[in-house]
Amino acid sequence: MVRYIMLCFTALALGTGAAAADLSKIDSRTTFVKAIAGKSLNIGLYGITLNVSNSGKITGRAVGRPVSGDWSWQNGFFCRSLTWGERELPYNCQRVDYGGDTIRFTSDKGAGRSADFRLR
Repeated sequence: MVRYIMLCFTALALGTGAAAADLSKIDSRTTFVKAIAGKSLNIGLYGITLNVSNSGKITGRAVGRPVSGDWSWQNGFFCRSLTWGERELPYNCQRVDYGGDTIRFTSDKGAGRSADFRLR
């Protein structure tokens, strides 16, 4: 389970029902902030709830451990540093796709693994 949680963060999963065709790439910080405004990012099965603020902060919990970090928008990608419990995760820039109540993060500027979060 820890490996799966790490995968989710490497890509910040189980699909949330949105097909890839239903998602569109987010290219701007403004569009990203509008998509997440007032919502949390969730993967219920693993107890992941994240809040990504428009001020560049990430907070939340996953599998009972605190999550914190910072993010910025760089050249069309969501770039973040993240700590889960006492684990520092490597800095990563990610492609973001969005549709309906699903937001997908794909690590390594879209070349890596993906995680789908439900927006609530």
